[in-house]
Amino acid sequence: MAQGEVVAYNIAAFLATLFLLEFGADKFIDHTAIVARRTGLSETIIGLLTAGGEWEELAVVVASLARGRSSLALGNIIGAAVSNILGAFSLGLLFYEKGKPIKFDRSSRIYSIVLLVLTTFITPITYYSRKTIWLVCGALLIAVFGAYILSVGIAISRGVLTAPEASDSDSSDDDSSDRSSTVVAPPPALVTPAAAPPSRAPRRKRHHLRYHVFYLFLGFLAICLAGYVLSQAATNIIDQFGISDVLFGVIILAIATTLPEKFVAVMSGYRGHTGILVANTVGSNIFLLALCAGIIMVDTKGTLDGGNVTIPELAVLWASTLGFVFTVWFGGKFCRWIGAVMLACYIAFIVCEFTVIHRIAD
Repeated sequence: MAQGEVVAYNIAAFLATLFLLEFGADKFIDHTAIVARRTGLSETIIGLLTAGGEWEELAVVVASLARGRSSLALGNIIGAAVSNILGAFSLGLLFYEKGKPIKFDRSSRIYSIVLLVLTTFITPITYYSRKTIWLVCGALLIAVFGAYILSVGIAISRGVLTAPEASDSDSSDDDSSDRSSTVVAPPPALVTPAAAPPSRAPRRKRHHLRYHVFYLFLGFLAICLAGYVLSQAATNIIDQFGISDVLFGVIILAIATTLPEKFVAVMSGYRGHTGILVANTVGSNIFLLALCAGIIMVDTKGTLDGGNVTIPELAVLWASTLGFVFTVWFGGKFCRWIGAVMLACYIAFIVCEFTVIHRIAD
């Protein structure tokens, strides 16, 4: 029987942490865009190493494995990967500026293909949980993740070496100060001593790049902390009522741990930062399906305590990834419609999980 005090405390913690999540997402989006302009890098590249790092998911996976709940960890990985596309990326598309087509850069398209290849590789391997297969493929996935991080690092090092010294503006505050402090001078012939302005409005000090990098990582750490607290609170609440580990991981825990991605997606879409929107999805899913899944495979050696994920769940993961790639390559003009379809598919997926796939209704 559920304990009222435990449930009430965790619900309160869950709701309070949403404010920390909003703060972190706001700081992260603003200062990622600034750092990208200052260094001449793509927003996608920077986002892949920041928003694309599912550190709170890794913490949940390690904690679940330590408690002997490997099915919960695997369900969370698959569910979070689906949620990042159908639940988070779709919201970013819906909140993008109305009537304006999205333009995805070259980095976004390349990394979307990388994600599709990785998903195609891991989908059948996840279902066939054999000791040898999981040991070999788990080690390979971890190595692939290392190569992925190396490739992003090389891209960043090249970008920094070739980055232009000048940049447009520093932040939303700096942008506004630049605009407010800029005075359009009239032609010299029209300027008279009486009409001349007494003095030029003072220009606000421009912040150093280190200032924006600091706030970028402050927002990133706030997102990670919020995601971890949200997932722990959700775990405690559901444990009080008793639900299948796989179902809990695929739906409840996955939604809780991907709330940061949903906040980042909504805000990046609303502010027109498509590079961050794509990096948020691609980077998160590569982190989940390469590093986190690889750790689970190596640790469990194919032996799961509460059962494996099902074929329909893996099929939804692969199909949603294919839809994501199609959107990045060809769907810019129909982004809002595609976002609505993706979100509707995610709602249908949740309903099917409870009523058909795991038959909670029975």
